[in-house]
Amino acid sequence: MRKIFLTVALLIQTLAMAGGSIKEAPYVNEDIQDAEVGVPIVEDKPEPVYIPPVVQDVSNAKVNGLYTAIGLSASRYDSNCNCPTVLKKDTSVGVVGRVGYDINKYVGVEARGLKTNWKSEGGKLEHYGAFVKPMVPVTNATNIYGLLGAGKTKTKDIPVGSGKINGSGFAWGAGVEVDLSSDEAKEGRYNREFDGHGDQEEGLGLFVDYEKMLQKSDAPTADALSVGLTYDF
Repeated sequence: MRKIFLTVALLIQTLAMAGGSIKEAPYVNEDIQDAEVGVPIVEDKPEPVYIPPVVQDVSNAKVNGLYTAIGLSASRYDSNCNCPTVLKKDTSVGVVGRVGYDINKYVGVEARGLKTNWKSEGGKLEHYGAFVKPMVPVTNATNIYGLLGAGKTKTKDIPVGSGKINGSGFAWGAGVEVDLSSDEAKEGRYNREFDGHGDQEEGLGLFVDYEKMLQKSDAPTADALSVGLTYDF
């Protein structure tokens, strides 16, 4: 009986001492460990910041339809008179000046003046006019134009009885302009679609034209052929 008691007491003491040193068993299955302790971390993504595009301020190119021209002019005078006069016909040479503005590539306006100084038979001629200028661009550098308007024409130093001219009336003409400048685009934006084309390009050009200075029935004939240089602004 005593042996049984001692055996039970020893077993209780052994169990008590063994319980104090009980350790947690390590994980055997790594998948179970990850499932228990692995907590996914979700990082907050920053919201995208909108940066507006940079819009450059494009200024208009400095162009316009203004032009000027100067040249030499050979004029002709015919009295159209069958009476026995000292002078029936005369030719003279002088200068012509032009100032105009191209409204678009088809229509412009122009003022011009012509004065002869070198005479062959003793007569001089003066002419001033204002015109509507219809135009037809032929190539990127060539322009054909017409002249429709009114002018004042006056002859000087014409012998008596030769049919002097001193009056105003309808005048017309036609010509061609050729751009001689290099066709280079300007920086900026063109404010008119036809600038930079044909004779509207800034720079020098060449012109040749004919003008009937006074269109009247029974009036002496006065016309001129001119050639010179233009400058487009």
